[in-house]
Amino acid sequence: MQDHSPSSIASKSRKFDTPQQEAYLNLWRTYDRLRILEDSLFQKHGITAQQYNALRLLRGNQEAGIQTLDLARKLVSRAPDITRLLDKLEENGWISRDRPKENRRVVLVKITNAGLKLLKTIDPEVLQCGIQQLGHLPENDVQLLIKLLKEARNPHEDPESIWS
Repeated sequence: MQDHSPSSIASKSRKFDTPQQEAYLNLWRTYDRLRILEDSLFQKHGITAQQYNALRLLRGNQEAGIQTLDLARKLVSRAPDITRLLDKLEENGWISRDRPKENRRVVLVKITNAGLKLLKTIDPEVLQCGIQQLGHLPENDVQLLIKLLKEARNPHEDPESIWS
């Protein structure tokens, strides 16, 4: 007779084909749970995590600006449609785009004062969110986690990425 008790079903459903699959699915589930906190924060401000990431990168280069494709390469997660992402930021008045006269093919993106003001408002909440997400882990575990995540993605990273 087969055992269909909840504990038997749970133990069967937790079997993985490989340790790599188990690690990957745990990583994915962890990302999903931590993202919920982040999504809630950004939703309050009418912005996505990816838009916030773009604005932070632009703030770091506010004088010179960043070319569109360079910005796309520096984002934490890939932006298959960087133009649409920038369109939304520009619609809200958080960025400006300019084509330099010397090279009209280049689009230079800069953060506006309104974008800087938004970041100033959100920054303390983002710090608090990070603490809420991983603040329960000891510092040495956080450092180990960072090291392992870098090692895991290194063979799959774009060599021109700031993350490699």
